Amino acid sequence: MIEQQLRTPLTELTGIKHPVVQTGMGWVAGPRLVSATANAGGLGILASATMTKDELEKAIVEVKGRTEAPFGVNLRADAADAPARCELLIEYGVKVASFALAPKPELIAKLKEHDIVVIPSVGLPKHAQKVASWGADAVMIQGGEGGGHTGATPTTLLLPSVLDAVDIPVIAAGGFFDGRGLAAALSYGAAGIGMGTRFLLTSDSAVPQAVKELYLTYGLDGTVVTAKVDGMPHRMLRTKLVEEIEAGSSLKRLVPTLKRTLEFKETSGMSWRELLVDGREMRKAQGRTVQQIALAANTPMMLKSGLVEGDTNAGVLASGQVVGLLEDLPSCEELIERVVTQAAAELRRASASLV
Repeated sequence: MIEQQLRTPLTELTGIKHPVVQTGMGWVAGPRLVSATANAGGLGILASATMTKDELEKAIVEVKGRTEAPFGVNLRADAADAPARCELLIEYGVKVASFALAPKPELIAKLKEHDIVVIPSVGLPKHAQKVASWGADAVMIQGGEGGGHTGATPTTLLLPSVLDAVDIPVIAAGGFFDGRGLAAALSYGAAGIGMGTRFLLTSDSAVPQAVKELYLTYGLDGTVVTAKVDGMPHRMLRTKLVEEIEAGSSLKRLVPTLKRTLEFKETSGMSWRELLVDGREMRKAQGRTVQQIALAANTPMMLKSGLVEGDTNAGVLASGQVVGLLEDLPSCEELIERVVTQAAAELRRASASLV
């Protein structure tokens, strides 16, 4: 691991060496990737939304067995068992709790009582202001260039607007893949960057090799944002399957959707009652329609088919736009070293222009 070259509010807050975050990607951010990121000095985030509570506990134990460095767990704030999952973070001394949606104020308070850093993801300045007023330690923003569920506002507009709205550290995600991006984000005033697709395409990622090599064949026009998979905007590779989903009717998608809902129920270990409770919480927290809730099980199961089982004919592949600029599969250590080294060089070069 290289020595620390950049000290920011994020490194101070979390105890990591480098202001680089590996985001909590479902089916991708498992113990192997998270521990490799942590051992390289970045902040690895374990994705728990695609795990049962018991699986999450085993994953936390495995990460702690692989590294002594700080790491985090990403949680669904609207999940019925979110408080129980937070108890696991407290029990095992996990350093960071990140959330895809705003956690309730009492949950933030409980985590902070146990010195756990709380970092929700936000898509608008008003959301950042809300969680900051509730005690969140930092926020992560993701611009429209990012993969997964994303808004339309580009990072270059979302980042400064959130920085102006709050006085807590802001982590910028969406469109980052190298040291120039980290230098630019720090120059804006961000405390660090989050990267998803770039970490997915590393040698430490458990995604099947053939799938990773498929990602590398796509250009800058190789992704599409669609709401037809789970009812919410989701950026993914423009595969033949995605093109068919985009062109297909709701009726044609009905039977496959029901089948994947049953698969999700079996995989998650949830009862029908728990699924209904989760659906109700989704509707309340995210404003989803009944139709969108019915589609919600599509994404985790289709992502599993593509990212875990390697079946690109039956699965979708989440991706940021940066996929068109990536050409290799470095280790997490190699990736973080070159990102940080390049960022430090770019910042020194820029400072030389000062009069």
